[in-house]
Amino acid sequence: MIERSYDVVIVGSGAGGGTVAQALAPACREGLRVAVLEWGPKLREDEYTGREAEMAERLYFDSGGVLTRDGTMTLAFGRAYGGSTVVYTGTSLPLPAEVLGRWGVSGLAHDDLLARSKKYMTENNVHLLEGDRINDNNRLFARACRRLGYRVEQFPINVKGCKGSGLCNLGCPNAAKQGTNRVQLPAAEASGVEVITNCKVERIGSRECVATVANPPWGEPSRSEPGEYLVRARAIVVAAGAVNSPALLLRSRLPANLPALGRYVTTHPALILVGEHDRPISNFHGHPKSYYCDHFVASGRFLLETCMYFPFTTAKNLIGFGPEHAELMSRLDRMQMILVLAIDPALPDNRVTVSPTGEPVVNYRFTDGVLDALVESQRAAARIFFAAGCRRVHAPAGLSFFIGAEDVGRLDERITREAFKLGKVSISSAHLMGGCRMGADAGTSVTDAWGQVHGFPWLFVADGSLFPACAEINPYVTIMALADRVAERVRARLPELPR
Repeated sequence: MIERSYDVVIVGSGAGGGTVAQALAPACREGLRVAVLEWGPKLREDEYTGREAEMAERLYFDSGGVLTRDGTMTLAFGRAYGGSTVVYTGTSLPLPAEVLGRWGVSGLAHDDLLARSKKYMTENNVHLLEGDRINDNNRLFARACRRLGYRVEQFPINVKGCKGSGLCNLGCPNAAKQGTNRVQLPAAEASGVEVITNCKVERIGSRECVATVANPPWGEPSRSEPGEYLVRARAIVVAAGAVNSPALLLRSRLPANLPALGRYVTTHPALILVGEHDRPISNFHGHPKSYYCDHFVASGRFLLETCMYFPFTTAKNLIGFGPEHAELMSRLDRMQMILVLAIDPALPDNRVTVSPTGEPVVNYRFTDGVLDALVESQRAAARIFFAAGCRRVHAPAGLSFFIGAEDVGRLDERITREAFKLGKVSISSAHLMGGCRMGADAGTSVTDAWGQVHGFPWLFVADGSLFPACAEINPYVTIMALADRVAERVRARLPELPR
Protein backbone atom coordinates (compact mmCIF):
# COMPACT_ATOMS: atom_id res chain seq x y z
CA MET A 1 0.00 0.00 0.00
CA ILE A 2 1.34 3.42 -1.03
CA GLU A 3 1.33 6.04 1.73
CA ARG A 4 0.81 9.80 1.35
CA SER A 5 0.43 12.63 3.89
CA TYR A 6 -1.28 16.00 3.60
CA ASP A 7 -2.63 18.68 5.87
CA VAL A 8 -6.11 18.59 4.29
CA VAL A 9 -7.71 15.94 2.09
CA ILE A 10 -10.93 16.76 0.21
CA VAL A 11 -13.01 13.84 -1.07
CA GLY A 12 -14.83 14.96 -4.22
CA SER A 13 -14.35 17.88 -6.62
CA GLY A 14 -17.86 19.17 -7.36
CA ALA A 15 -19.58 22.33 -6.15
CA GLY A 16 -18.55 21.54 -2.57
CA GLY A 17 -15.11 19.99 -2.95
CA GLY A 18 -13.96 22.33 -5.70
CA THR A 19 -14.99 25.35 -3.63
CA VAL A 20 -13.15 24.14 -0.54
CA ALA A 21 -10.04 23.42 -2.62
CA GLN A 22 -9.95 26.93 -4.05
CA ALA A 23 -10.67 28.56 -0.69
CA LEU A 24 -7.76 26.70 0.95
CA ALA A 25 -5.38 27.13 -1.98
CA PRO A 26 -3.78 30.46 -0.91
CA ALA A 27 -2.39 28.71 2.18
CA CYS A 28 -0.51 26.29 -0.09
CA ARG A 29 1.93 29.10 -0.82
CA GLU A 30 2.69 29.12 2.91
CA GLY A 31 3.39 25.40 3.00
CA LEU A 32 -0.08 23.87 3.51
CA ARG A 33 -0.45 20.57 1.66
CA VAL A 34 -3.95 20.04 0.21
CA ALA A 35 -5.16 17.17 -1.97
CA VAL A 36 -8.47 16.54 -3.73
CA LEU A 37 -9.35 12.86 -4.27
CA GLU A 38 -11.84 12.59 -7.15
CA TRP A 39 -13.38 9.25 -8.10
CA GLY A 40 -14.06 10.28 -11.70
CA PRO A 41 -11.82 11.16 -14.65
CA LYS A 42 -10.69 14.46 -16.09
CA LEU A 43 -11.77 14.27 -19.70
CA ARG A 44 -9.69 15.67 -22.52
CA GLU A 45 -11.41 18.46 -24.45
CA ASP A 46 -11.95 16.30 -27.54
CA GLU A 47 -13.70 13.66 -25.40
CA TYR A 48 -16.73 15.91 -24.85
CA THR A 49 -18.46 14.48 -27.91
CA GLY A 50 -22.09 15.25 -27.10
CA ARG A 51 -23.09 11.65 -27.84
CA GLU A 52 -25.73 10.76 -25.27
CA ALA A 53 -24.84 7.18 -24.33
CA GLU A 54 -21.10 7.84 -24.55
CA MET A 55 -21.13 10.90 -22.30
CA ALA A 56 -23.50 9.29 -19.80
CA GLU A 57 -21.05 6.42 -19.37
CA ARG A 58 -18.07 8.76 -18.97
CA LEU A 59 -19.57 11.38 -16.66
CA TYR A 60 -22.31 9.74 -14.54
CA PHE A 61 -22.39 7.00 -11.94
CA ASP A 62 -23.80 3.90 -13.64
CA SER A 63 -24.41 5.95 -16.79
CA GLY A 64 -27.04 7.99 -14.94
CA GLY A 65 -29.14 4.92 -14.19
CA VAL A 66 -28.81 4.49 -10.40
CA LEU A 67 -32.18 3.42 -8.97
CA THR A 68 -33.74 3.65 -5.54
CA ARG A 69 -34.05 0.38 -3.69
CA ASP A 70 -37.59 -0.28 -4.94
CA GLY A 71 -36.82 0.88 -8.48
CA THR A 72 -39.39 3.70 -8.52
CA MET A 73 -36.96 6.59 -9.08
CA THR A 74 -33.79 7.14 -11.12
CA LEU A 75 -30.93 9.01 -9.46
CA ALA A 76 -28.50 10.83 -11.76
CA PHE A 77 -25.30 12.32 -10.34
CA GLY A 78 -21.91 13.05 -11.83
CA ARG A 79 -18.54 11.38 -11.42
CA ALA A 80 -15.81 13.52 -12.96
CA TYR A 81 -13.23 16.24 -12.40
CA GLY A 82 -15.76 18.88 -11.37
CA GLY A 83 -18.40 16.45 -10.11
CA SER A 84 -22.00 17.18 -11.03
CA THR A 85 -21.11 20.76 -12.02
CA VAL A 86 -19.91 19.20 -15.30
CA VAL A 87 -23.35 17.75 -16.11
CA TYR A 88 -25.87 20.35 -14.97
CA THR A 89 -27.29 23.37 -16.76
CA GLY A 90 -25.57 26.15 -14.81
CA THR A 91 -28.67 27.53 -13.09
CA SER A 92 -27.53 29.69 -10.19
CA LEU A 93 -30.03 30.89 -7.58
CA PRO A 94 -29.27 31.88 -3.98
CA LEU A 95 -31.31 30.19 -1.25
CA PRO A 96 -34.45 32.18 -0.33
CA ALA A 97 -34.56 33.52 3.23
CA GLU A 98 -37.86 31.77 3.94
CA VAL A 99 -36.34 28.38 3.05
CA LEU A 100 -33.39 28.97 5.36
CA GLY A 101 -35.90 29.90 8.05
CA ARG A 102 -37.65 26.56 7.60
CA TRP A 103 -34.31 24.79 7.90
CA GLY A 104 -33.94 26.25 11.37
CA VAL A 105 -30.16 25.80 11.68
CA SER A 106 -28.86 27.88 14.56
CA GLY A 107 -25.76 29.84 13.56
CA LEU A 108 -26.56 29.85 9.85
CA ALA A 109 -27.61 33.40 8.89
CA HIS A 110 -29.15 34.34 5.57
CA ASP A 111 -27.06 37.50 5.16
CA ASP A 112 -23.87 35.47 5.47
CA LEU A 113 -25.07 32.78 3.06
CA LEU A 114 -26.26 35.36 0.54
CA ALA A 115 -22.95 37.25 0.59
CA ARG A 116 -21.01 34.05 -0.06
CA SER A 117 -23.46 33.03 -2.80
CA LYS A 118 -23.05 36.37 -4.56
CA LYS A 119 -19.26 36.03 -4.41
CA TYR A 120 -19.39 32.79 -6.37
CA MET A 121 -22.07 34.04 -8.73
CA THR A 122 -19.69 36.86 -9.69
CA GLU A 123 -16.72 34.51 -9.93
CA ASN A 124 -18.66 32.10 -12.16
CA ASN A 125 -19.96 34.82 -14.51
CA VAL A 126 -23.60 34.25 -13.53
CA HIS A 127 -25.95 36.41 -15.59
CA LEU A 128 -29.23 36.38 -17.49
CA LEU A 129 -29.02 35.07 -21.03
CA GLU A 130 -29.66 37.78 -23.59
CA GLY A 131 -33.20 37.80 -25.00
CA ASP A 132 -32.17 37.21 -28.61
CA ARG A 133 -30.38 34.00 -27.56
CA ILE A 134 -33.41 32.34 -25.92
CA ASN A 135 -34.96 29.61 -28.04
CA ASP A 136 -38.65 28.87 -28.73
CA ASN A 137 -38.84 26.11 -26.13
CA ASN A 138 -38.07 28.64 -23.40
CA ARG A 139 -39.77 31.66 -24.94
CA LEU A 140 -43.07 29.84 -25.40
CA PHE A 141 -43.03 28.67 -21.78
CA ALA A 142 -42.50 32.18 -20.40
CA ARG A 143 -45.14 33.69 -22.68
CA ALA A 144 -47.72 31.04 -21.75
CA CYS A 145 -47.05 31.40 -18.01
CA ARG A 146 -47.66 35.14 -18.23
CA ARG A 147 -50.80 34.59 -20.27
CA LEU A 148 -52.14 32.29 -17.54
CA GLY A 149 -51.12 34.65 -14.73
CA TYR A 150 -48.42 32.32 -13.40
CA ARG A 151 -45.31 33.91 -11.90
CA VAL A 152 -42.31 33.16 -14.12
CA GLU A 153 -38.68 34.22 -13.79
CA GLN A 154 -35.54 33.86 -15.89
CA PHE A 155 -32.77 31.64 -14.58
CA PRO A 156 -29.36 33.25 -14.03
CA ILE A 157 -26.81 30.88 -15.55
CA ASN A 158 -23.03 30.52 -15.20
CA VAL A 159 -21.86 30.48 -18.81
CA LYS A 160 -19.17 32.34 -20.73
CA GLY A 161 -19.09 32.17 -24.51
CA CYS A 162 -22.14 29.86 -24.75
CA LYS A 163 -22.65 28.62 -28.31
CA GLY A 164 -26.10 27.16 -27.68
CA SER A 165 -25.22 23.52 -28.29
CA GLY A 166 -27.87 22.44 -25.76
CA LEU A 167 -25.56 19.75 -24.36
CA CYS A 168 -25.20 21.09 -20.81
CA ASN A 169 -26.25 17.83 -19.15
CA LEU A 170 -23.69 15.86 -21.18
CA GLY A 171 -20.73 18.12 -20.40
CA CYS A 172 -20.37 21.35 -22.35
CA PRO A 173 -18.28 20.67 -25.50
CA ASN A 174 -17.44 24.38 -25.83
CA ALA A 175 -15.99 24.94 -22.32
CA ALA A 176 -18.64 27.62 -21.77
CA LYS A 177 -20.24 26.39 -18.55
CA GLN A 178 -18.33 27.72 -15.55
CA GLY A 179 -18.40 24.70 -13.26
CA THR A 180 -15.68 23.89 -10.76
CA ASN A 181 -13.83 22.06 -13.55
CA ARG A 182 -13.43 25.41 -15.35
CA VAL A 183 -13.04 27.88 -12.47
CA GLN A 184 -12.30 26.68 -8.92
CA LEU A 185 -10.22 23.56 -9.58
CA PRO A 186 -7.80 25.11 -12.10
CA ALA A 187 -7.33 28.08 -9.75
CA ALA A 188 -6.67 25.71 -6.83
CA GLU A 189 -4.15 23.67 -8.82
CA ALA A 190 -2.35 26.82 -9.96
CA SER A 191 -1.79 27.65 -6.28
CA GLY A 192 -0.47 24.23 -5.35
CA VAL A 193 -3.50 22.02 -4.57
CA GLU A 194 -2.96 18.48 -5.84
CA VAL A 195 -5.98 16.92 -7.62
CA ILE A 196 -5.84 13.13 -7.92
CA THR A 197 -8.47 11.82 -10.36
CA ASN A 198 -9.69 8.24 -10.84
CA CYS A 199 -9.28 7.86 -7.08
CA LYS A 200 -12.05 6.12 -5.15
CA VAL A 201 -11.99 6.61 -1.40
CA GLU A 202 -13.07 3.30 0.11
CA ARG A 203 -13.29 4.34 3.77
CA ILE A 204 -12.11 6.86 6.33
CA GLY A 205 -10.21 6.03 9.49
CA SER A 206 -8.85 8.29 12.19
CA ARG A 207 -7.34 11.13 10.15
CA GLU A 208 -6.71 8.87 7.19
CA CYS A 209 -8.34 7.59 4.01
CA VAL A 210 -7.98 4.26 2.26
CA ALA A 211 -8.29 4.81 -1.49
CA THR A 212 -7.79 3.04 -4.82
CA VAL A 213 -6.53 4.63 -8.04
CA ALA A 214 -7.63 2.92 -11.27
CA ASN A 215 -7.70 4.58 -14.70
CA PRO A 216 -10.75 4.07 -16.98
CA PRO A 217 -10.39 3.84 -20.79
CA TRP A 218 -11.11 7.58 -21.17
CA GLY A 219 -9.79 10.80 -19.72
CA GLU A 220 -6.33 11.83 -18.61
CA PRO A 221 -4.43 9.26 -16.52
CA SER A 222 -4.38 10.01 -12.82
CA ARG A 223 -1.36 11.90 -11.51
CA SER A 224 -0.87 9.02 -9.08
CA GLU A 225 0.03 5.55 -10.25
CA PRO A 226 -2.69 2.87 -10.02
CA GLY A 227 -2.84 1.01 -6.74
CA GLU A 228 -4.04 1.15 -3.15
CA TYR A 229 -3.26 4.16 -0.99
CA LEU A 230 -3.25 5.08 2.67
CA VAL A 231 -3.65 8.86 2.75
CA ARG A 232 -3.11 10.60 6.09
CA ALA A 233 -4.35 14.12 6.84
CA ARG A 234 -4.84 16.51 9.72
CA ALA A 235 -8.33 17.32 8.42
CA ILE A 236 -10.63 15.49 6.00
CA VAL A 237 -13.46 17.19 4.10
CA VAL A 238 -16.05 14.84 2.59
CA ALA A 239 -17.71 16.36 -0.48
CA ALA A 240 -18.77 13.30 -2.46
CA GLY A 241 -22.45 14.23 -2.87
CA ALA A 242 -25.71 13.39 -1.15
CA VAL A 243 -25.48 9.68 -1.97
CA ASN A 244 -21.77 8.97 -1.68
CA SER A 245 -20.90 11.19 1.30
CA PRO A 246 -23.25 9.46 3.77
CA ALA A 247 -22.40 6.08 2.23
CA LEU A 248 -18.67 6.72 2.74
CA LEU A 249 -19.18 7.74 6.36
CA LEU A 250 -21.47 4.75 7.00
CA ARG A 251 -19.04 2.17 5.67
CA SER A 252 -16.20 3.85 7.57
CA ARG A 253 -17.89 2.83 10.84
CA LEU A 254 -16.90 5.95 12.72
CA PRO A 255 -16.62 5.51 16.51
CA ALA A 256 -19.60 7.74 17.28
CA ASN A 257 -23.35 7.55 17.58
CA LEU A 258 -24.80 9.56 14.68
CA PRO A 259 -28.38 8.30 14.26
CA ALA A 260 -29.19 10.91 11.60
CA LEU A 261 -26.36 9.78 9.29
CA GLY A 262 -27.81 8.84 5.91
CA ARG A 263 -31.31 10.00 6.85
CA TYR A 264 -33.57 12.90 5.78
CA VAL A 265 -32.69 12.61 2.08
CA THR A 266 -34.71 14.73 -0.34
CA THR A 267 -34.57 14.43 -4.13
CA HIS A 268 -36.82 17.01 -5.84
CA PRO A 269 -38.71 14.13 -7.59
CA ALA A 270 -39.11 15.16 -11.22
CA LEU A 271 -41.04 14.27 -14.36
CA ILE A 272 -40.68 15.30 -17.99
CA LEU A 273 -43.76 16.42 -19.91
CA VAL A 274 -43.83 17.12 -23.63
CA GLY A 275 -46.20 19.04 -25.86
CA GLU A 276 -46.33 18.87 -29.63
CA HIS A 277 -46.73 21.94 -31.82
CA ASP A 278 -48.08 21.83 -35.36
CA ARG A 279 -44.89 23.42 -36.66
CA PRO A 280 -41.16 23.04 -35.97
CA ILE A 281 -39.76 25.12 -33.09
CA SER A 282 -36.21 25.81 -31.94
CA ASN A 283 -35.64 23.54 -28.93
CA PHE A 284 -32.43 21.50 -28.99
CA HIS A 285 -30.31 24.43 -30.12
CA GLY A 286 -29.84 27.07 -27.44
CA HIS A 287 -29.50 26.92 -23.68
CA PRO A 288 -32.01 24.30 -22.43
CA LYS A 289 -33.07 25.94 -19.15
CA SER A 290 -33.83 29.66 -19.22
CA TYR A 291 -37.03 30.00 -17.16
CA TYR A 292 -38.70 28.66 -14.04
CA CYS A 293 -42.18 29.07 -12.58
CA ASP A 294 -42.40 29.12 -8.77
CA HIS A 295 -46.05 30.18 -8.76
CA PHE A 296 -47.13 26.90 -7.15
CA VAL A 297 -44.41 26.49 -4.53
CA ALA A 298 -46.54 27.73 -1.62
CA SER A 299 -49.82 26.04 -2.55
CA GLY A 300 -48.95 23.03 -4.69
CA ARG A 301 -45.41 22.43 -3.45
CA PHE A 302 -43.89 22.06 -6.90
CA LEU A 303 -41.71 23.94 -9.38
CA LEU A 304 -41.94 24.06 -13.16
CA GLU A 305 -38.82 24.57 -15.28
CA THR A 306 -37.97 24.61 -18.93
CA CYS A 307 -35.78 21.77 -20.14
CA MET A 308 -34.84 19.89 -23.26
CA TYR A 309 -33.38 16.42 -22.92
CA PHE A 310 -31.86 14.07 -25.43
CA PRO A 311 -33.58 11.37 -27.52
CA PHE A 312 -32.91 8.36 -25.29
CA THR A 313 -33.72 10.24 -22.07
CA THR A 314 -36.89 11.64 -23.65
CA ALA A 315 -38.02 8.29 -25.01
CA LYS A 316 -37.63 6.47 -21.68
CA ASN A 317 -39.68 9.15 -19.94
CA LEU A 318 -42.68 8.65 -22.20
CA ILE A 319 -45.29 6.19 -20.95
CA GLY A 320 -46.01 3.16 -23.07
CA PHE A 321 -44.69 1.77 -26.34
CA GLY A 322 -45.84 1.32 -29.91
CA PRO A 323 -47.06 3.59 -32.72
CA GLU A 324 -48.01 6.62 -30.58
CA HIS A 325 -44.64 6.60 -28.84
CA ALA A 326 -42.82 6.28 -32.17
CA GLU A 327 -44.94 9.02 -33.75
CA LEU A 328 -44.18 11.52 -30.97
CA MET A 329 -40.47 10.71 -30.98
CA SER A 330 -40.37 11.25 -34.77
CA ARG A 331 -41.47 14.84 -34.18
CA LEU A 332 -38.69 16.02 -31.91
CA ASP A 333 -38.39 19.21 -33.94
CA ARG A 334 -41.93 20.17 -32.86
CA MET A 335 -41.53 19.21 -29.22
CA GLN A 336 -41.79 21.58 -26.26
CA MET A 337 -40.68 20.21 -22.90
CA ILE A 338 -41.28 21.07 -19.24
CA LEU A 339 -39.66 19.59 -16.13
CA VAL A 340 -41.88 19.37 -13.02
CA LEU A 341 -40.23 19.08 -9.60
CA ALA A 342 -42.05 18.19 -6.38
CA ILE A 343 -40.79 19.70 -3.15
CA ASP A 344 -40.50 16.65 -0.95
CA PRO A 345 -40.35 16.54 2.87
CA ALA A 346 -37.22 15.48 4.77
CA LEU A 347 -38.25 12.16 6.34
CA PRO A 348 -35.98 10.03 8.54
CA ASP A 349 -36.80 6.86 6.61
CA ASN A 350 -35.82 8.38 3.26
CA ARG A 351 -32.21 7.49 3.64
CA VAL A 352 -28.94 6.22 2.27
CA THR A 353 -27.73 2.87 3.62
CA VAL A 354 -24.92 0.62 2.45
CA SER A 355 -25.10 -2.92 1.10
CA PRO A 356 -23.03 -5.76 2.60
CA THR A 357 -20.36 -4.92 0.01
CA GLY A 358 -20.40 -1.22 1.00
CA GLU A 359 -22.30 0.13 -2.02
CA PRO A 360 -24.83 2.92 -1.41
CA VAL A 361 -28.51 1.99 -1.36
CA VAL A 362 -31.11 4.77 -1.45
CA ASN A 363 -34.38 3.99 0.31
CA TYR A 364 -37.16 6.41 -0.68
CA ARG A 365 -40.91 6.43 -0.06
CA PHE A 366 -43.22 8.75 -1.96
CA THR A 367 -45.69 10.43 0.37
CA ASP A 368 -49.28 11.09 -0.69
CA GLY A 369 -48.46 14.79 -0.67
CA VAL A 370 -45.57 14.35 -3.13
CA LEU A 371 -47.68 12.14 -5.41
CA ASP A 372 -50.51 14.69 -5.35
CA ALA A 373 -48.02 17.46 -6.17
CA LEU A 374 -46.64 15.48 -9.12
CA VAL A 375 -50.15 14.97 -10.50
CA GLU A 376 -51.21 18.60 -10.03
CA SER A 377 -47.94 19.81 -11.56
CA GLN A 378 -48.73 17.83 -14.71
CA ARG A 379 -52.08 19.59 -15.00
CA ALA A 380 -50.37 22.97 -14.62
CA ALA A 381 -47.74 22.04 -17.22
CA ALA A 382 -50.46 20.89 -19.63
CA ARG A 383 -52.22 24.26 -19.29
CA ILE A 384 -48.95 25.98 -20.13
CA PHE A 385 -48.44 23.79 -23.20
CA PHE A 386 -51.90 24.55 -24.53
CA ALA A 387 -51.54 28.26 -23.77
CA ALA A 388 -48.29 28.11 -25.75
CA GLY A 389 -50.14 26.70 -28.77
CA CYS A 390 -49.49 22.95 -28.51
CA ARG A 391 -51.96 20.75 -30.37
CA ARG A 392 -51.56 17.85 -27.92
CA VAL A 393 -49.72 16.89 -24.76
CA HIS A 394 -48.22 13.72 -23.30
CA ALA A 395 -48.48 13.50 -19.51
CA PRO A 396 -47.30 10.47 -17.46
CA ALA A 397 -50.53 10.55 -15.41
CA GLY A 398 -52.77 10.95 -18.46
CA LEU A 399 -55.59 8.51 -19.08
CA SER A 400 -54.43 8.26 -22.70
CA PHE A 401 -51.08 8.68 -24.40
CA PHE A 402 -52.14 12.02 -25.91
CA ILE A 403 -54.33 14.73 -24.45
CA GLY A 404 -55.71 17.01 -27.16
CA ALA A 405 -56.19 20.77 -26.99
CA GLU A 406 -59.95 20.20 -26.95
CA ASP A 407 -59.55 18.73 -23.45
CA VAL A 408 -57.90 21.80 -21.90
CA GLY A 409 -61.04 22.42 -19.81
CA ARG A 410 -61.11 18.82 -18.53
CA LEU A 411 -57.53 18.31 -17.35
CA ASP A 412 -58.61 17.26 -13.85
CA GLU A 413 -60.45 14.37 -15.49
CA ARG A 414 -57.76 13.55 -18.05
CA ILE A 415 -54.74 13.64 -15.66
CA THR A 416 -55.52 11.70 -12.48
CA ARG A 417 -53.89 10.23 -9.42
CA GLU A 418 -55.40 6.84 -10.29
CA ALA A 419 -53.49 6.79 -13.58
CA PHE A 420 -50.23 7.68 -11.87
CA LYS A 421 -48.62 4.32 -11.12
CA LEU A 422 -45.24 4.09 -9.38
CA GLY A 423 -43.01 1.82 -11.40
CA LYS A 424 -44.89 2.68 -14.58
CA VAL A 425 -43.94 6.36 -14.68
CA SER A 426 -40.31 7.43 -15.08
CA ILE A 427 -39.53 9.63 -12.05
CA SER A 428 -36.04 11.07 -11.67
CA SER A 429 -34.25 12.92 -8.91
CA ALA A 430 -33.63 16.52 -9.99
CA HIS A 431 -31.44 17.46 -7.01
CA LEU A 432 -30.12 15.08 -4.36
CA MET A 433 -29.92 16.66 -0.90
CA GLY A 434 -29.52 15.58 2.73
CA GLY A 435 -27.99 12.57 4.42
CA CYS A 436 -25.44 14.52 6.49
CA ARG A 437 -27.75 17.30 7.63
CA MET A 438 -26.62 20.30 9.65
CA GLY A 439 -28.03 20.94 13.11
CA ALA A 440 -27.36 21.62 16.74
CA ASP A 441 -27.04 18.12 18.20
CA ALA A 442 -25.84 14.68 17.25
CA GLY A 443 -29.24 13.14 17.87
CA THR A 444 -30.96 14.82 14.93
CA SER A 445 -28.07 15.97 12.73
CA VAL A 446 -24.64 14.91 11.50
CA THR A 447 -22.71 18.20 11.44
CA ASP A 448 -22.88 21.61 13.05
CA ALA A 449 -23.68 24.81 11.13
CA TRP A 450 -20.09 24.91 9.83
CA GLY A 451 -20.05 21.39 8.44
CA GLN A 452 -17.98 19.80 11.23
CA VAL A 453 -19.12 16.27 12.04
CA HIS A 454 -20.31 16.07 15.65
CA GLY A 455 -17.57 14.64 17.86
CA PHE A 456 -14.82 14.80 15.20
CA PRO A 457 -12.87 18.09 15.14
CA TRP A 458 -10.90 16.86 12.11
CA LEU A 459 -13.83 15.68 9.93
CA PHE A 460 -16.07 17.92 7.81
CA VAL A 461 -18.78 17.65 5.15
CA ALA A 462 -19.13 20.19 2.33
CA ASP A 463 -21.82 19.32 -0.23
CA GLY A 464 -25.59 19.02 -0.73
CA SER A 465 -25.81 16.31 1.90
CA LEU A 466 -25.58 19.13 4.49
CA PHE A 467 -29.09 20.36 3.63
CA PRO A 468 -31.49 19.69 6.54
CA ALA A 469 -34.43 19.73 4.10
CA CYS A 470 -35.20 20.39 0.45
CA ALA A 471 -33.71 23.65 -0.88
CA GLU A 472 -36.92 24.24 -2.90
CA ILE A 473 -34.74 25.72 -5.69
CA ASN A 474 -31.74 24.56 -7.70
CA PRO A 475 -29.03 24.02 -5.02
CA TYR A 476 -25.73 24.66 -6.82
CA VAL A 477 -24.92 28.14 -5.46
CA THR A 478 -26.06 27.22 -1.95
CA ILE A 479 -23.66 24.27 -1.91
CA MET A 480 -20.81 26.59 -2.86
CA ALA A 481 -21.76 29.09 -0.14
CA LEU A 482 -21.89 26.36 2.52
CA ALA A 483 -18.59 24.92 1.29
CA ASP A 484 -17.03 28.36 1.62
CA ARG A 485 -18.10 28.35 5.28
CA VAL A 486 -16.62 24.89 5.74
CA ALA A 487 -13.29 26.03 4.29
CA GLU A 488 -13.27 28.98 6.69
CA ARG A 489 -13.81 26.66 9.65
CA VAL A 490 -11.12 24.23 8.45
CA ARG A 491 -8.61 27.08 8.23
CA ALA A 492 -9.51 28.21 11.74
CA ARG A 493 -9.35 24.69 13.18
CA LEU A 494 -6.10 23.50 11.58
CA PRO A 495 -3.72 25.07 14.14
CA GLU A 496 -5.44 22.98 16.84
CA LEU A 497 -5.09 19.71 14.91
CA PRO A 498 -1.94 17.60 15.37
CA ARG A 499 0.36 16.90 12.47
